[in-house]
Amino acid sequence: MPIDELPLPNAKEEIKQPDRPKLRQVLGPGLITGASDDDPSGIATYSQAGAQFGLNMGWVMIASWPLMCAIQEISAHIGRVTGRGIAGNLKQHYPRPILVSLVLLLLAANTINLGADLGAMASALKLVIGGPELVYVALFAVISTLLEIFARYSRYVSVLKWLTLALFAYVGVAFLVHVSWAEVGLRLVAPKIQWTPAYITTLVAILGTTISPYLFFWQAEEEVEEIKEKSDAKPLRRASQEAKAEFRRIRIDTYIGMGFSNLVALFIIITCAVTLHANGVTDIQTSAQAAEALRPVAGPAVFAVFALGIVGTGMLAVPVLAGSAAYAVGEAFGWRVGLSRKFQRAKAFYAVIAASMLVGAALNFTRIDPIKALFWSAVINGVVAVPVMVLLMLMGGKAAVMGDFTLSRNMKVMGWLATVVMAAATAAMFATWNA
Repeated sequence: MPIDELPLPNAKEEIKQPDRPKLRQVLGPGLITGASDDDPSGIATYSQAGAQFGLNMGWVMIASWPLMCAIQEISAHIGRVTGRGIAGNLKQHYPRPILVSLVLLLLAANTINLGADLGAMASALKLVIGGPELVYVALFAVISTLLEIFARYSRYVSVLKWLTLALFAYVGVAFLVHVSWAEVGLRLVAPKIQWTPAYITTLVAILGTTISPYLFFWQAEEEVEEIKEKSDAKPLRRASQEAKAEFRRIRIDTYIGMGFSNLVALFIIITCAVTLHANGVTDIQTSAQAAEALRPVAGPAVFAVFALGIVGTGMLAVPVLAGSAAYAVGEAFGWRVGLSRKFQRAKAFYAVIAASMLVGAALNFTRIDPIKALFWSAVINGVVAVPVMVLLMLMGGKAAVMGDFTLSRNMKVMGWLATVVMAAATAAMFATWNA
């Protein structure tokens, strides 16, 4: 056939761009991290805020969202650019005493939080079906440990993604009770702020629950895991051509994940405001107490959904707490780390997961007051969060760490703003504590 008779190529085919990844392929570390932030301990904090102050605390979830997004996106950038987690980068670029002290404080806070979450899950399940609470504590700890150690990483991450659906229980609960959405909207933009120790303490508790150190470590490490799982993926310092697409994925994933987290927290506050607060029930200390208090006020259906939601969110948050501690300890001591590794190749890493889960569960078999335990966990998190955030900002702006991918000006502004807010919140916590 003469050349001039050959069929011409389709112009559309010539300029066809690669398909954009589907949303389910984009959502991963950010979604799981955000959802795990609404753990049973967090639910207790949001329930207390709604019960004690009605709709006048919801604005915090809106105001904290961009700050939370900024610091989590920075954490993800550090992991994806360097191919190391936060502890690994601290080990390489900062004095060892700083690394060890921060990692040990993180381990302590996470273990206490683990114990509180396991206890809350067990209490919630007992409220719904009865039975021995301590047996449920042990059962949840064993199941979570076995899944985290022996499940294939890609399958385990898929399970964690599905567990995020448990959070929709709290969205659904808000539509099972009567809510004046006009009043909700008004209080989001014009809250009645009370300059009292109780209000400030609750505000600090919400910020401490929303912006927690374990979330920084987890999201950075999950970006590292994503590199390990993909045979053709490399840290962006060695694969700069991937940067644009990866940063876009991280931003979408993080903004959706943190938005989902704060939206659920807002709905918990709304539910407790229009039910418990409206009926004079203002003293809520645990998530299980919140569920029990809802039974006579809002009915058995709302109670059951709220209580079972605690179990579902706990199954998501508990492995994140144990995993982030193990990542930090493992990188600090130069061990092989990673949920994508088989047990035989990362025994010390998995031993930390099992040990923290065991100690957390064991706290429920002692006379330690779980409410006081949560208080001390919040104190330790407050001590850890600010210096870790300062170090994140310093690492993110250092070419020795990030190469050509140091943080943009906008990310620096938002990241430092989040750090200043957390520093002020921590100072307020101690001031209130000493008052």
